[in-house]
Amino acid sequence: MKQKFYDTAVKQEKVVLVGIITPGQSDEQTKEYLEELEFLVMTAGGLTVKTFTQRMQKPDRATFVHSGKLEEIRDYVKSEEIDIVVFDDELSPSQLRNIENELQVKILDRSNLILDIFANRAQTAQAKTQVELAQLQYLLPRLTRLWTHLERQKGGIGMRGPGESQIETDRRLILNKISLLKERLKLIDRQNETQRKNRVALVRVALVGYTNVGKSTIMNMLSKSDVFAENKLFATLDTTVRKVVIENLPFLLSDTVGFIRKLPHHLVECFKSTLDEVREADILVHVVDVSHPNFEDQINTVNETLKDLGAIDKPMITVFNKIDAYKPQPIHPEDPTEPMSLEDFKQSWMGKNSNPAIFISATKKENVDEFRKLLYDKVIAIHTARYPYDQLLY
Repeated sequence: MKQKFYDTAVKQEKVVLVGIITPGQSDEQTKEYLEELEFLVMTAGGLTVKTFTQRMQKPDRATFVHSGKLEEIRDYVKSEEIDIVVFDDELSPSQLRNIENELQVKILDRSNLILDIFANRAQTAQAKTQVELAQLQYLLPRLTRLWTHLERQKGGIGMRGPGESQIETDRRLILNKISLLKERLKLIDRQNETQRKNRVALVRVALVGYTNVGKSTIMNMLSKSDVFAENKLFATLDTTVRKVVIENLPFLLSDTVGFIRKLPHHLVECFKSTLDEVREADILVHVVDVSHPNFEDQINTVNETLKDLGAIDKPMITVFNKIDAYKPQPIHPEDPTEPMSLEDFKQSWMGKNSNPAIFISATKKENVDEFRKLLYDKVIAIHTARYPYDQLLY
């Protein structure tokens, strides 16, 4: 008897990206923004097949892009059997409804895509609760869109009433669920606060930075642990805390969720409790992927987020990671480029503007000893100021 085999592989969804180019935005910035959006799509499991852009003063209030561009996207979506169209901004409920009516495929905006990735990556009860809360807060103003099927039913006694009451019922259920999740988060926060009080004796160091800059790799290197690290955005959602010992000096090191441009405000609010490790840290280690072509913009994004969290004035070490992959930009395209030495990095604006700054490659273990020494000096300075009676131990 012949055995039957079934293909259980999940079909990879084909995705089209849409972005606008506003005045003052360079072609390089546009390219970087859409490459990041494509990386988000890849992280979510999709395959980007085409990108559409349009130069505009600001997004169209009704359809985000102009009607002519939307027709062009519609024709391509239909001819190529595209599954999803992703927009590089948060769409209003009316924009979402109008675009769906025109394109007749699944529409996601940047916020929805990030929420989907977070939902897939959440592991602990706290992260799952935070993501569910953010998803419900995102969904609440968009409820009407889910009931547009009732608009197609012309006439008939009572056809409008049930639809209206169903929306109100759903809204009430979601509001109740939001209240429940907020209470659950308060309970988790109190439990976490108790745990933090129990380890208050040790100096606390927090790794912060843009997503996918190598924080988890540095965490593994310093703590000799096995924190999940992957070349995808938001590989780490839950704050991981490890005890690290350098030259007999113990301290706590935490690896936090990576920041990103245009992070949905629902997520920022919901994950503030997770980022308590940042707010309560004694030292911040700002990890930068120096090999990224727009790492300066990423530095600014992280600093703005730290300012929002009230943590920008904390003692900070800037760690420029991935120096092995850095490619200096020549003044003229035809000029040959040579790899930068460690001394070249230290004499650059990066070394002079960031105080203190360190240049390493976490994967290649380059200049790691100097990084450990700098971290040790910072930690012991705080430790001896806090506990002067046992400074002779170190």
